[in-house]
Amino acid sequence: QVQLVESGGGLVQAGGSLRLSCAASGRYAMGWFRQAPGKEREFVAGITWSGGSTRFADSVKGRFTISRDNAKNTVYLQMNSLKPEDTAVYYCAARTFGTSTSVDVYNYWGQGTQVTVSS
Repeated sequence: QVQLVESGGGLVQAGGSLRLSCAASGRYAMGWFRQAPGKEREFVAGITWSGGSTRFADSVKGRFTISRDNAKNTVYLQMNSLKPEDTAVYYCAARTFGTSTSVDVYNYWGQGTQVTVSS
């Protein structure tokens, strides 16, 4: 059983930055998703186990980056130029092969961390 633990959420003003971390052991492709109140969970970013391939939702391209340090078993989501519409609970997720934008194909999920962006 893979355990995923997110950290780094908080309250930030619009235009600010936050870095989320997800502690995850094992050889998994990782994804970050988010869910705002009343909305479905949506893909934000993904990275392969090697880190050689990444993908992003159009809404965060150019503002967010995803990276990983396999020696530390940690995946990061650096969020810059934050907007109020980025407010959501952010989740990391793991799957065995490759990244995907689909919620349904990830096998393991963290408990989520709240990100609130004030205007």
